[in-house]
Amino acid sequence: MNPDQLTKLLKQEAVRVGFDITGACPAVTPAGFHQFVDWLEQGFAGEMTYLEDRKEAYEHPSHVLPGATSILMLGLNYQTAPPTHSPPGTGRIARYAWSNVDYHDLVHKKLKQLKKFVKELDPAIGVRGVVDTAPLLEREFAELAGIGWRAKNTLLINKTAGSWFFLAALLLDVPLQYDEPMNTSHCGTCTACIDACPTDAFVAPHVLDATKCISYLTIEHRTALPHALRSQMQDWILGCDICQEVCPWNRKAPLSHEADFEPIDGHNPIELRSLFQITDEQFRERFRKTPLWRPKRRGILRNAAIALGNKPHRENLDALALGISDCEPLVRGASAWALGGHRYHEAKAILSKSLEQEPLNEIQQEIADAISRLSLDQQ
Repeated sequence: MNPDQLTKLLKQEAVRVGFDITGACPAVTPAGFHQFVDWLEQGFAGEMTYLEDRKEAYEHPSHVLPGATSILMLGLNYQTAPPTHSPPGTGRIARYAWSNVDYHDLVHKKLKQLKKFVKELDPAIGVRGVVDTAPLLEREFAELAGIGWRAKNTLLINKTAGSWFFLAALLLDVPLQYDEPMNTSHCGTCTACIDACPTDAFVAPHVLDATKCISYLTIEHRTALPHALRSQMQDWILGCDICQEVCPWNRKAPLSHEADFEPIDGHNPIELRSLFQITDEQFRERFRKTPLWRPKRRGILRNAAIALGNKPHRENLDALALGISDCEPLVRGASAWALGGHRYHEAKAILSKSLEQEPLNEIQQEIADAISRLSLDQQ
């Protein structure tokens, strides 16, 4: 079978199993590899040490599949519904996590179908499917495959799908018929994404300081959140969609046809106060198969406390009182900070009692700082 025939069959099968976008490119050293290394050296990856640990592997796809010759890049739309207003006591989740499935599981299932199809065509072909966990600069190869261009917010934009899609890759050790690369950016002079970022995470167009990105902070950052950024994180508890929501290319992006991506009740937005009442086991049962599992209970409750602190309301006090007595120091510290933003006398009482009982110096300092920030309602 010649490369042209194989490519046509692969693209047809990719669409049949549910992918929305396809493009083929050679497996080469990505043009942006050295920029990636520079980005790491500037410390913009923060606590994502796995990137530095596998730095050399990103230099060529053969580190993912020995003998890799070609890559079929794939896109899967995930936009389902518009975001709804989040009233006090609720928080926002990035729309990729509105369903009750982890997108990795769904995409891997489709990739396995493609791999099986390849092996049925020719068992001798080496093939591997990956989705954002392997050392592969997917957006570089997506550009090379003509799928889209790198936007100023570093995400990939497709003229039809906008940026609301997951990227996946099927690596093969045989040649394909390659698509024309996308060599032109269509962002023009627009800086909407950069201007809208509440934490100023973009150092420059196309350069993201992940340590300031709300998505990174709510998912990858595992310790106490930087004080300087907490009030800017708004009510996001997992991920952030701001830079995508303001992008003009997303105005007419299509909705996903995947039923598994449909939002479940309570994820758009999510009720936060009840989260402080659940145990580790209950958290596991509820979120084990969803993206909310990645930060674990302590990370989600830390984020929930920050969100409640950014939208102070008397009805939040009971939840934060539970948070400041939680078994996890991470949750106690965030809850103390949140209470410090209230104007109710009950907040001071909760903080003062907690200060007497808190065993850890760093959390004692969080509580003391929160007490000093209180602006009590004198009515």
